[in-house]
Amino acid sequence: MNWRQIFLVLQREYLTRVKSKGFIWATILVPIGFVVFVGIVFFISIWESDTTFEIGILDETGVMAEALTELNPARYVDYSSLSADSLRSLVQQEEITGFIQMDEENIEAGKNLELIYSGSGGIQLLTSIRTDMREVIRQERLRRANVSPEIRQIYDASIQVDSRRLTRTGDEQDDDTIFLSIIGMIMGIVIFGAIFSYGGYVTRGVIEEKTSRIIEVIVSSVKPIELLTGKMAGVGALALTQFTVWILAFLGLTAVMGPVAAMVMDPAEGLANTELSEAQSEIPALLDLPAIDTSLFVYFIIFFVLGYLLYSSLFAAIGSASDSETDTQQLMLPVGAPIFIAYFIMLHTWRSPDSTLSVVSSIIPFFSPILMITRIAITEVPFWQIGLSILLMILTFAGTMWLSARIYKIGILSYGNSVGFKDLYRWIRQ
Repeated sequence: MNWRQIFLVLQREYLTRVKSKGFIWATILVPIGFVVFVGIVFFISIWESDTTFEIGILDETGVMAEALTELNPARYVDYSSLSADSLRSLVQQEEITGFIQMDEENIEAGKNLELIYSGSGGIQLLTSIRTDMREVIRQERLRRANVSPEIRQIYDASIQVDSRRLTRTGDEQDDDTIFLSIIGMIMGIVIFGAIFSYGGYVTRGVIEEKTSRIIEVIVSSVKPIELLTGKMAGVGALALTQFTVWILAFLGLTAVMGPVAAMVMDPAEGLANTELSEAQSEIPALLDLPAIDTSLFVYFIIFFVLGYLLYSSLFAAIGSASDSETDTQQLMLPVGAPIFIAYFIMLHTWRSPDSTLSVVSSIIPFFSPILMITRIAITEVPFWQIGLSILLMILTFAGTMWLSARIYKIGILSYGNSVGFKDLYRWIRQ
């Protein structure tokens, strides 16, 4: 192979696409979309609704209304002097949101309470009311049982379990399993989508050159294998450029969003020190992300590149055997099926990254790009498994590249006929 020719094809593919408006806008809009998304989440999280919901309490016990009004005076109002019919009328006239009638059976016998309301407030209001009712009834039962304050504290105590991850080297680290599980899932999905997206670039590029007959001019000076290699490398370089920009933008934005959000909240609300700390605790977790090990991004690039090379060689072969994107559909199933299977296994890997299915599947070359990066993000994967998966992907790529080159050599100059799997098999054997 002439590497100079390959570089020229790579350069042409890369420069043609990197200057396109679609690539430029996509590269810019993804970080902007991330900022907009985080901003929306942030403001929704701290937005204080001016809508109030007034719940009337018809208390026949003589103690529950007082407990509820102390718990949330803005929501609960004692209407024990009125009848149930009067409260129904107030709800119908929208003077109150709803009412609850309480008697001794609700406390002593555990009878369910009933909320009569207009339907306003949604799930958040219902959940909040249920929580408040459980709390005040529980406290009243404890009071009637003459339980000491010490026993109440024990009863109300909520024991949390803080986890620390012990590495194989004996170091203890903060356990960010939930966060890293989400990152692993996102990385797996990104590679899943990127393989189809950038592989589609290769397929469409081959079809466009073939249908416009430009390919006949190109192959007169460049060997098919050189053209195939250069085209794959050019689109791969384009993908790496885009991902590099997005990763750097993501890291930069997550580094500044937390402090910026705190600055916005501080002067705008004029909070005291204690109030400020409480307000800052409401900043969404997305703005205060745990540190992500640099090696995870390195592995992400490695598995993306190998996955892209593995599948794009097959996408290029499909493109060379087709005269239009419609013709590629019948040939796409054997290539697309492993990607979708890997996606569904990833849902299992996300829950159980060390299971036999997850471990074995992550080493299979056609599944590795999606599954191994998910496992690496979530759990501590032995290096031999990572190394084995990389080695097998390289060997498999060599095989798929050989098959694709033989199909590509004949397919790019074949026109007019519908190509099936028998034709591809015949081309490989030639």
